[in-house]
Amino acid sequence: MELEFDGEVIEWRGPAPFYYVVIPQPESDEIGAVATAFTYGWGVIPVRATIAGISFTTSLFPRDGGYLLPLKNAVRGPAGVGVGDVVAVELSLVPS
Repeated sequence: MELEFDGEVIEWRGPAPFYYVVIPQPESDEIGAVATAFTYGWGVIPVRATIAGISFTTSLFPRDGGYLLPLKNAVRGPAGVGVGDVVAVELSLVPS
């Protein structure tokens, strides 16, 4: 499954700060409809994503009926994105 969308970058404060792109609800619903075919447990879904021409692999986290795309510092820095920015995302779900 491949998706393209715009999402806002948020910060999640825990023991250490983490940054995520919030996947919009329509796309989250599409992902949720096929999640069991892709998850490797705990509802986490492996993906390949591209933001600002930078491609990376990670896993989506389920959250409040939707999904969050983690953003590593290695992506955020070179892409020049920060909290509150809206970024264009290309996303491919990867079978586990």
